[in-house]
Amino acid sequence: MHPGSIPGEASTSRNGPGERIAVERVIEGRAARAWSGQTKMTADFSELRVKMVDGQLRTTDVTSLPLLSAMLTVPREAFVPDSRKALAYIDENILISEKAGPGARYLMKPSPFAKMVQLAEIGPDDKVLDVGSGTGYSAAVLSGLAKSVVALESDDSLADKAASTLAGLGCDNVSVVRGELKAGHKAGAPYDVIVVEGSVDELPEALTGQLAEGGRLVVVVGHGAAGVARIYLKSNGVATGRRAFNAAVKSLPGFERTPAFEF
Repeated sequence: MHPGSIPGEASTSRNGPGERIAVERVIEGRAARAWSGQTKMTADFSELRVKMVDGQLRTTDVTSLPLLSAMLTVPREAFVPDSRKALAYIDENILISEKAGPGARYLMKPSPFAKMVQLAEIGPDDKVLDVGSGTGYSAAVLSGLAKSVVALESDDSLADKAASTLAGLGCDNVSVVRGELKAGHKAGAPYDVIVVEGSVDELPEALTGQLAEGGRLVVVVGHGAAGVARIYLKSNGVATGRRAFNAAVKSLPGFERTPAFEF
């Protein structure tokens, strides 16, 4: 078990939506109570950042020094609601939208996020599209690795929070744009790297079409225990994907598969 995990909690992947939400609330409540004593003693988020990197990232084969440095630097607590700041560094997905349930938005847990970013091999000259940037944490991390980042968000309240927080942290190479996530941001294409911040039923051609030649796209396809992180490489105008690792992350709304008509 990684540091920050809540012991004694069973997987909720097979439960109904109502039960999953209830269990998430229990987890949040227990974590907040367990953490409150520590905050009274230290209130030191930088120490928790180090524990996240050492206990959740290095132990899952995240070895990229620039990426580890970025995640040691970016204050994750600045990108979660005030009521959940105590949970900023736990090994769980964190609710960042106003309500849970279908369509809810989450900050992806640190390990799968870092493994996806490492897989993309982002360089200092790369232009990155961050699809479903939420409150902007992912874009802040990516800004420390890339030349420029376009943070695409469909939820106006999340986009406003991202723009404000990123500006306050001096992330001058990030542009927050609003739009339908599955459509990407054609005005800024092509991109050297595209990162999709959640699991999807299927990958739209609109996104692979916005990759530059030699570009990389990372995404989790499938949900729950069936989720698989995949990387797509663009070569000779064609994006070809391969399986990278198993990853159970929260769904990104708007990427549901269209039901096929059957006779």
